[in-house]
Amino acid sequence: MLGEVLTAIVTPFREDGAVDLDAFRSLCDHLLDNGSDGLVVTGTTGESPTLSDEERMSLYTAAVEVVGGRGTVVAGTGTYSTAHSVHLTEQADALGVDGFLVVTPYYNKPPQRGIVAHVEAVAAATGKPVIFYDIPSRVVVDAEPETISRLAEIPNVRGVKQAKPSLDAARHVVSCGLDLYAGDDDLILPFLEVGGVGGVCVHTHVVGPQVKELVTRYRDGDVEGARSLDEALRPAIELLRVQSNPIAIKKALELLGHEVGGLRLPLVEADEAETAAIRGCLERLGLLAAVA
Repeated sequence: MLGEVLTAIVTPFREDGAVDLDAFRSLCDHLLDNGSDGLVVTGTTGESPTLSDEERMSLYTAAVEVVGGRGTVVAGTGTYSTAHSVHLTEQADALGVDGFLVVTPYYNKPPQRGIVAHVEAVAAATGKPVIFYDIPSRVVVDAEPETISRLAEIPNVRGVKQAKPSLDAARHVVSCGLDLYAGDDDLILPFLEVGGVGGVCVHTHVVGPQVKELVTRYRDGDVEGARSLDEALRPAIELLRVQSNPIAIKKALELLGHEVGGLRLPLVEADEAETAAIRGCLERLGLLAAVA
């Protein structure tokens, strides 16, 4: 297991649009001190489609340096190109990351056997753990139960990040002996209840300690306490729904004093109404004082 609470970290940018490695290191440090067992670097939240290979490698290097033995670094190396995914995985492996997140190839809509062949090829490029990312809302293709069963036969495929609410699919992941991670932040508790290990989260940028406490309470048998915390964290879920990820979470971090910069096109910054909604969620969470 690569950790219970993994944060899919944003990529900070400077005013000139370049990756801000100093701000990235600072954010890594903050997240590790505030509930995260590890970091997923260059996932969708990290704006991976707009990063060059060189930028990706600089982020992996920085994360490995900052994290040290305090947690894990999972590199998001999956793309819609198997050859490119293998190349990224080989390079990131050499830099010392702890594992890999490999998403269903997007846009080109492979058949189920193509998904298996893709993950098999990427997993063969490393001896480290691979987490398969099942997110049909973004990639269009839904990984079927038989596909998950076949992926579980690949020795170093150790888990699934499931970003769909199907509890039957979640139970199947667990029955295959794979670590189940919630890929949507509101699925953490439901997935814990069917045998999941935790989540690969976005809201933990701002509510990391609370999420870690939720998982700990559930593991310790305090189910009602976990449910109470889950309910208290509703505004953090609403925050993420204000606009496409990572627009809202970057604005939330900015409001809380973290220097993460803007976004790369085609993503755009939160507008005035969206910023007001994000601020409102942070106020309800008790993270910002209410503005008169």
